[in-house]
Amino acid sequence: MVKKNDTLTDEAEKIKIDIAALKKKKKILDSSSTKKIDAKKAEKPAKKATKKAEKPAKKATKKTVINKPSEKPVKVKKLTKKELEEAKKESEKTLEEELEEQLTDEEIENFQIEKVDMERLTNKVCDVLAEHESEGMFQSELWKKLKLSSRDGSRLSLKLERMGTITREKLLENNRWTYKLILKKTPISTQSIENAPCLVCPVEQKCSLEGEISPTNCQFIEDWVITEMKKPTKSK
Repeated sequence: MVKKNDTLTDEAEKIKIDIAALKKKKKILDSSSTKKIDAKKAEKPAKKATKKAEKPAKKATKKTVINKPSEKPVKVKKLTKKELEEAKKESEKTLEEELEEQLTDEEIENFQIEKVDMERLTNKVCDVLAEHESEGMFQSELWKKLKLSSRDGSRLSLKLERMGTITREKLLENNRWTYKLILKKTPISTQSIENAPCLVCPVEQKCSLEGEISPTNCQFIEDWVITEMKKPTKSK
């Protein structure tokens, strides 16, 4: 009985020691878990503070954008119908039209090219246009053929139109406004009868179709025709 009591006493002591050890471990665990909770609580406010600090910065950026002075839109002046028509006419204006505004009627009608026989030149223009008949010819091609500058050619075309020799038809060619020249009438030339004997005939008063002296048997006319036929043909 005494031994059993001693054994029980020893076991009770061991149990007390184990319980004390468990209590000690529990205290250690409780203290460590409390520290972790306190650390988490301390972290959360820091994050919130960071977010709050970020928000004002964003607002400040937005305010900067809103308060930025905007550029004033450029006002485009709307043209009236009349102004648009005038602008269109100005863009379609040809060199001849510009010259007509600059030159007087007298300057156009008395136009001369230095060291050029204007009558002969006019005849050349008529000869070339006559070949094209009613279809006419673009003036740029004609001036190139006659070796004239566009300015001299434009003045000449104005002069010939005033004389009633040609007509000008305004056309759009290669995105440029120009004229097609059409022969209206052939100018009268005295060159072909300059040396005709009839102009200085000594027996003109006695000449008649049924008389002794007649154009049908006139020796002066015969000699003149033979002389003219022997002359070399001038190139156009």
